[in-house]
Amino acid sequence: MGHYGDSRRDTPAATRQLASRARRRVRGAGTAPEADAARRREVVAAFLAAARGGDFDALLTLLDPEVVLRADGAAVLAGAGGSRGAAAVARTFMGRARAAPPALIDGAAGLVWAPGGEPRVVFGFTITDGRIVAIDLLADPEHLARLDLELLGD
Repeated sequence: MGHYGDSRRDTPAATRQLASRARRRVRGAGTAPEADAARRREVVAAFLAAARGGDFDALLTLLDPEVVLRADGAAVLAGAGGSRGAAAVARTFMGRARAAPPALIDGAAGLVWAPGGEPRVVFGFTITDGRIVAIDLLADPEHLARLDLELLGD
C-alpha cells in the first residue's frame, strides 16, 4: 500500500482517501477469496495509517459504530484493555501502532508487535462491509506460537 513514512501519504486528507477507497472496495467485493483478502488488507493498512497519523476522523470512518476492542488475559496483564464504540476505540489507537507492522495472521490481515522479531502481541481484525467490527489483541505466548504469522513490513 506504500511507505507510511512518506510525508505525502501521512496527511489527514490522504489517510481519509485511503480509508474511503478501502471501504468502497470491500463493499464492492465479490466472493473471490483473494480479492476479499486484498480488500481486507487495504482496510487494515488504512487503519494503520490513520492510527499512526493521529487522524481521528479517518479512524471513525473505518470503525463500525459498535466496534469492540478485546484483549486476552495476557494482553490485559501487559496493560491492554478492552473498549466498545468507534470513538473509544479510535482514541485508543490515536497516534499509536508505530511499532506494529502489517502482517498476515493465519492468512488474514492484521498487525503484529514483534520487538526483535519475537511476536509479543497480535492485532486481529474482523471486517464486515468495509468496516472494522472487532479488534482482538492476543498476547498469550502459547496462542501466538500456534499462529502462522507473516510480517509484511511497512
